Amino acid sequence: MNSSTITREQLASMFDHTLLKAFAKEEDFEQLCRDAAENKFAMVAINSAPVKLCKELLKDSQVHVGAAISFPLGQTTIEVKEFETKKAIQEGTDEIDYVINIGELKNGNLDYIKREMQVITKLCKENNVMSKVIFETCYLTKEEIKQLCLIAKEVKPDFIKTSTGFGTAGATVEDVKLMKETVGDSVQVKAAGGIRDWKTCAAMIDAGATRIGTSSSFKILEEFDAR
Repeated sequence: MNSSTITREQLASMFDHTLLKAFAKEEDFEQLCRDAAENKFAMVAINSAPVKLCKELLKDSQVHVGAAISFPLGQTTIEVKEFETKKAIQEGTDEIDYVINIGELKNGNLDYIKREMQVITKLCKENNVMSKVIFETCYLTKEEIKQLCLIAKEVKPDFIKTSTGFGTAGATVEDVKLMKETVGDSVQVKAAGGIRDWKTCAAMIDAGATRIGTSSSFKILEEFDAR
């Protein structure tokens, strides 16, 4: 995809329209889902608790419901992540975005990271659910990002993802390029965190991202229309 030739409809279909605030109320999710359905966004990105609600709200649309697992720190065991994933799938989620155990990566325990990715990816594939692996790149070295990409290239989740949006920084063009160059066409890349305008969004698309996680979907579309 190229930002200079993308259509408005194609851009909208790349958005994971996001509401991950701890204080979000039912009426906020109703608005989120209404907006996503009207604009034909790819997905609503939410925590796992409101999955059932959003699935019901979106039952007459093509918009997916995406559950964030072990969010935003990733500091739960593989077994806990597996249970949360299973529960979200039971309640109707179409996509899973889980946060890796960053501490174990920092410990150099790549076998743990690979096993974690295998467990979640396998569970998603068995249930025809899309899997996305959140790296939280702001805490990682370039070498650690590359190590994660090589594991993903072997395990083959559907996506690798830059950030939660809750870390010290979000997606960067440099990291998206590194991720895309390392995995090639075997895994897609999702850019998320700090993408609040069309200029930033366009740069992420040109760097290789095929999904954009943002709570600024409308602002980006308005700026796209005003080019």
